[in-house]
Amino acid sequence: MTTRKSFYLVREDMLTDAMEKTLAAKELLQSGKVKKINEAVNQVGLSRSAFYKYKDGIFPFNTMVREKIITLSIILVDRSGSLSQLLGKIAETGANVLTINQTIPLQGRAHMTLSIDMTPMNLDLDELMEWLEGLESVKKVELVGTGS
Repeated sequence: MTTRKSFYLVREDMLTDAMEKTLAAKELLQSGKVKKINEAVNQVGLSRSAFYKYKDGIFPFNTMVREKIITLSIILVDRSGSLSQLLGKIAETGANVLTINQTIPLQGRAHMTLSIDMTPMNLDLDELMEWLEGLESVKKVELVGTGS
C-alpha cells in the first residue's frame, strides 16, 4: 500500500537554511558549474546528509510547471468524427487533454483551443504539432502558450 504525498506551495522566506542551501546546491549541479555533490554542498556550506534529506523533496516552483502544459489553437473541418479523430490521436501520444473549447462551426470550420498535459507524452511538441497537422480534418495548428 502506497501513501499519497501531499504538496505545498511555500514562500521562499519560510524555508529553512538547509532547504535554501539544498536548492542552491541542486542549481550548481544542474547548471554544470560543479560536477559532484560534494563540490556543490561544500560551495554552499551544507552537509551531505542535509542535502540528501531534502534533495528529492524540494524544487523551485518553475521546475514543476516547465513545458508540461501547452495550449494549442486548432482549425478543424466541420465534419462528423473530426473532433473524435483529433482527440484519439492525442490519446495515442499518451498526453492528457485538460480543456477543450470549440466555437460553433462557421463556413465549414470550427476554431478550438486545447490545453494538454504533455508530462506522459511520448512525442516532443514539434512532433505532436506535425502529427496533428497531418490529419485530414485539421487545417491549422498553432502553439498559443506553454507552462514555461
